[in-house]
Amino acid sequence: MKDEYDVVVIGAGINGLVAAAELAGAGRRVALVEERDRLGGFIASDELTVPGFVHDTFSSWHPLFQAGGAYADLGADLHRHGLAYRNADGAVTASVSERGTVVAHRDPARTAEGFAHQADRTAYASLLADLGRWAPHVFGALGSELRTRDLARLGLGAARGLGRDGLSELARVAMQSGRGLGRERFAGPEVDQLWAPWLLHAGLAPDQATGGLMLAVMAFTMHEIGLPVVEGGASAFVAAFEALLEERGVDVFRATPAKSITVRSGRAVGVETGAGHLRAATVLASTSTGRLYDGLLPPEAVGEHGRRAVARHRPGRAAAQIHLALDAPLRWTDSRLDEVPLVHVSNGSDSTAIACAQAEAGLLPAEPTVVVGQQCVLDPSRAPEGRATLWIQLQELPWRPVGDAAGELDAAEGWTPALAEAYAERVVARIERFAPGLAGSVIGRRVIDPTGLASANANAVHGDPYGGAAELDQSLLWRPGTGSGHRTGVPNVFHIGAFTHPGPGLGGGSGHLVAQQLISRRRAPGRRRRS
Repeated sequence: MKDEYDVVVIGAGINGLVAAAELAGAGRRVALVEERDRLGGFIASDELTVPGFVHDTFSSWHPLFQAGGAYADLGADLHRHGLAYRNADGAVTASVSERGTVVAHRDPARTAEGFAHQADRTAYASLLADLGRWAPHVFGALGSELRTRDLARLGLGAARGLGRDGLSELARVAMQSGRGLGRERFAGPEVDQLWAPWLLHAGLAPDQATGGLMLAVMAFTMHEIGLPVVEGGASAFVAAFEALLEERGVDVFRATPAKSITVRSGRAVGVETGAGHLRAATVLASTSTGRLYDGLLPPEAVGEHGRRAVARHRPGRAAAQIHLALDAPLRWTDSRLDEVPLVHVSNGSDSTAIACAQAEAGLLPAEPTVVVGQQCVLDPSRAPEGRATLWIQLQELPWRPVGDAAGELDAAEGWTPALAEAYAERVVARIERFAPGLAGSVIGRRVIDPTGLASANANAVHGDPYGGAAELDQSLLWRPGTGSGHRTGVPNVFHIGAFTHPGPGLGGGSGHLVAQQLISRRRAPGRRRRS
């Protein structure tokens, strides 16, 4: 332990880990402060049900990380420290409902072969081609600080690269909903059924703006990158980061809550923690917007930007996890699904939009969109031979339920253990319609309801793991936690994490952006980049 640091990073989720590793690699003296007894935030794996069955406790899939700048910078070192991925080469995702099954393969042409209308096969290729042309500008915006000069550069580059008509079309699709894009471009339901449920993973509902562009981004990403999972469980990802941080000399403080950021003469001078005061030249806070401005920073240091960010932040829908240990791999009525890593139980925009609306009204959805992760398809080491795990995610839940849309469950007392287990029964029954025998195959179950997510991670405000609502007014430069270049109003305090641009997901984008911004400044005298 040192008594003075170039940078203190508060919070050891993906963005805190990325920022600490990159800054230390550039020769900065870094401390990483985490209030829980282990690093990783919502990246963890545990034997949650039965010994020998490894479940990714929260998040699981890493396409955003593999596609981002943090992986480009740190990936080789993380692999050197033991990180290994398993990925899909064929079928990658699917959606099933009473309307039928739609399967997406890594090969977009093979995916389109499953569409009933020839015109839709052509339209699908056209959509992906459009996204290919838009990609430098879309991903450029997601990988930029969105300061005035960044916006000018991005706008000029898009105008030159796409022309007036092309830029206008990109802007129009960016304002579209996912349902709107599907209705406009496709005659059949397959594309909507396949990709509209994926909008939930971006915090969106099928009828919200930006969904049209995000639907195309999701499809493009699945085809280009697939659905990589960490071999052996998500904790191996965190272990690789821990080894890299140790190698680069980062002082890591576990079970050490940050109590406050000390500000003198308008600048941060340190962080008060449960282990004492850490002097710091710069502070990065991977926290919720409310905790930063209403807790860590002294009131006199919070300017109009901070007060406005707190007032404008709106939590998104709550979420939950259900983990099952099975005595045999799941067998679906449509056997093609047996080898698909991630299956949505949804008919597309229709059922997903209804479930979202019910959750927004405070009701437990009668027929939720169910995300069924079959990690053992990619990584058999997750369960004993001949057995399997299921990773089930629910993204359309109310934080404070006031009723049940199906009229069957009593939600008067909110999320009690009894209600969580009863709702899990509904979810299992919904899957079992398309995978008979599931209930009888379960040998262990763990339910983590919205209150459990909030208890596990203080950044899951109101049980929302995505750092707040993701509608257009809460995204890009309007994301409430994002100042100019992730600034906070205190010159040497930066806000990172899902509450800031580019938003939620396992890309490490904000940690990478701020770390690179600090690294690009004049290096401290006498400091050299570590190998």
